Amino acid sequence: MSSPDIAAIVESSKDLDRVRKDQEDVLVEINKLHKKLQNTPEVVEKPGDSSLARLKVLYTQAKDLSDNEANISSMLINQLDTLLPPGPQGQPRRRIGFTYVTEGNEQKRKRVKTESDISRRNQLEYLASLKGEQVAARVTPRNADKDEWFVVKVIHFDKESKEFEVLDEEPGDDEEGSGPRQYKLPMGNIIPFPKSNDPSSAQDFPPGKHVLAVYPGTTALYKATVVHGGHRRRKTDDYVLEFDDDEEDGSLPQRTVPFHKVVDLPEGHRQ
Repeated sequence: MSSPDIAAIVESSKDLDRVRKDQEDVLVEINKLHKKLQNTPEVVEKPGDSSLARLKVLYTQAKDLSDNEANISSMLINQLDTLLPPGPQGQPRRRIGFTYVTEGNEQKRKRVKTESDISRRNQLEYLASLKGEQVAARVTPRNADKDEWFVVKVIHFDKESKEFEVLDEEPGDDEEGSGPRQYKLPMGNIIPFPKSNDPSSAQDFPPGKHVLAVYPGTTALYKATVVHGGHRRRKTDDYVLEFDDDEEDGSLPQRTVPFHKVVDLPEGHRQ
């Protein structure tokens, strides 16, 4: 941290103090004129009276001082940013900005949305865009004693309640009724699949990685272990997996699953 940098910050802070002192002086004059006009409004009709012209000049000065204050404040923020140490790796600092808005003789500070606000909004927009898409969903079927993962179709996402309405188009044979079943599920029960037409959206799971995948010929997802796929020559290549509890003749058969039917195993998953 160099002395010239500190000197520049000190000088900018002095400029900011002077601007705010000038603002206070202008505000006092404006309030005097406001009081005069409220008590004797007829004064503006007298020949030679300059009350309104003077008030306009004061308002203009207040606006200029407000703009000046905002500019000096922005400069101070930039000067401080160059001196402050960066945050921990992977945790960039987030800065909250303010925009000054002048209304009459009042200043209001309008908070600018932070990066996290924008990120949250983008996430909700993305989830809403899943309407009509197939996703992996954790549901509790009737007559079942534990949650299961199925391929379901998104009907609607409610941004307020953050709940999905989904349709299980092919319920299992052990469920009552043969028609599709509808569920309302929280965000945490949904995992979007990679896009089949966008291989870049797929993760590249290495051999030995535990994943959640659609069992071939079904719409159910089960825990599996990647056998091949981590070094695929093309992202569109299929995964070769071994599903838990899929034992045949004392060994686990290796089954091929498309990349867009494999997702990361949820934390704390038990099946």
